[in-house]
Amino acid sequence: MHTELIIAKLVVIALGLLIAGQAYRSYRRGNGQPMLFVAIGFTFISLGSVLEGIFFELDLLTIYQASAIQTGIVAVGMLFVFYSLYGGSMRYTIVFRDEENQ
Repeated sequence: MHTELIIAKLVVIALGLLIAGQAYRSYRRGNGQPMLFVAIGFTFISLGSVLEGIFFELDLLTIYQASAIQTGIVAVGMLFVFYSLYGGSMRYTIVFRDEENQ
């Protein structure tokens, strides 16, 4: 693997895990369960972005297989982040309005 790519991947994983760590600390301080989902999401996103290169460079998978796995892992991470943002407000409320009071 190229040296520049290795450095870039290390920066990505370091930043992602730093964000995940801060989100987890915020969760532990009582700032709500959504921060736990942010931490889990960024962990998946960070690791997923690095695993593709590892799988390909070690000749464990083809580039297409490694990319498919990486895309799936990153998508799972994004779902966790998405849920942290909208999970609590995704409850449906039906409002019946009286036409006379409009």
